Amino acid sequence: MVRSSNKSSQTISIKDVAKRCGVSITTVSRVINKIPTVKDENRRKVLKAVRELDFHPSVLAQRLATGHSNVVALVIPRYEGIFYSFYALELIRGIGALCEAFKLDLLLHLTSGGTPLNIKGVGGFIFADIIGNRRQLEDAFNSKLPVVVINNYIDDMDVNCIAVDNEGGAEKAVDYLINLGHRKIAHITGDLATQAASLRYNGYKDALRKNGLPLNEEYVFQTDYSRGRAREAAEKLMALAEQVSAVFVASDSMALEVMAVVRERGGKIPDDLSIVGFDDNPSGLYGPVALTTIKQPLIQMAQESIKELNSLMSSREPMPAKKIFLPTELIIRESCRPLPVQLQ
Repeated sequence: MVRSSNKSSQTISIKDVAKRCGVSITTVSRVINKIPTVKDENRRKVLKAVRELDFHPSVLAQRLATGHSNVVALVIPRYEGIFYSFYALELIRGIGALCEAFKLDLLLHLTSGGTPLNIKGVGGFIFADIIGNRRQLEDAFNSKLPVVVINNYIDDMDVNCIAVDNEGGAEKAVDYLINLGHRKIAHITGDLATQAASLRYNGYKDALRKNGLPLNEEYVFQTDYSRGRAREAAEKLMALAEQVSAVFVASDSMALEVMAVVRERGGKIPDDLSIVGFDDNPSGLYGPVALTTIKQPLIQMAQESIKELNSLMSSREPMPAKKIFLPTELIIRESCRPLPVQLQ
């Protein structure tokens, strides 16, 4: 019986490549990692052997050889219901998919901002929002490790930022309601400690001002993005002496809670109240009335962040910081109606 010793059925190692072309393992490693201290003849031998043996070097080994880690730390502020958050789950899904494609390991770090980050073994950071953890961002930035911030625009640091146009998106939502004839428009905010919620509130005010409508503070209800606080806000909204005809809500999950409160009180959407949310959460499609909303490109933002971070981690030279704004889109469904002239 003749036994085959077909090398292709085995794992090819860097030792096999070195043996095939008659050079040291160190030389093979330098060629793979594109270190320019290898003779041209040896470089050609190594590259030929790599092709013939179909050798695929370990990305982890490559990064270790060049002094870089392949671990990406995604830092997300800890808040109530984070593991049910459409926003957080979309970011993790988008970043995780490209981490796998780039052969990067993803480390999820939930933080309250009170403790220093452990940067040991981390190759780069993605910060999703800055809520009480500005010091952690500064520490990561000062460590000279690659850093990308998403859903936040940082104008006083030379750091890469990829953010959604929250202010413009909110303005689109309120403009749409005004164009439908609504004049008494309420706003249920998110947590105004977050940049996103603050900018959405600004967009609401900008749209009113642009269209010559006054800002009525009684129509503004501050929350922390939780559905419980949204329910409280909806109940106060329904109890207003002067009823509003429409409301812009800073997230879809809160908007769905507002719709539930209206139905529980015998009201109908959009007959009694027109509603626009923000996110384009799929949950908004499956209620009795599909939710009109502002779509923010969460997956695109997540994937752009990991592409940028991967470039920073792979570069041997410093790269200029980028500030990127991604546009939003108004998604018109069933939760708004034109207001009759006699009711305006």
